[in-house]
Formats: sequence, C-alpha cells, structure tokens
Amino acid sequence: MPSKSKAQQKAAGAALSAKRGDTEKSELKGAAKEMYDSMSEDQLEDFAGSERKGKPEHKNKD
Repeated sequence: MPSKSKAQQKAAGAALSAKRGDTEKSELKGAAKEMYDSMSEDQLEDFAGSERKGKPEHKNKD
C-alpha cells in the first residue's frame, strides 16, 4: 500500500531506517515510532518507496 502523503512517506523512511539499524529507535517520534512498532520492514519499504510526485504534504483528515 503506498503512502498517502509526503509526511507519511518521511515517517515510514525514518521507521525503516531504525528497523534496519541505521538509526536508533529512541530517535523516532510520533508516527514514525508507531510505524516502527506496528509495521514490517516490507510494509515500510512500500510506504517509503512510493512515488512522491503529486502527493500533498499532509493527508487530509476525513
């Protein structure tokens, strides 16, 4: 499932970096911390690797 906004994509990238051991889990905040705990590395790759062009900075809350 691709990310819906640039902010989601950035959070997924930060969580993925921590999952891979490139950054410390303690450095994660907010959505990135939640994503780290609830998503697999494959799911995070899908979110972080999706196309950025045309996405809003933040997802509208419905």
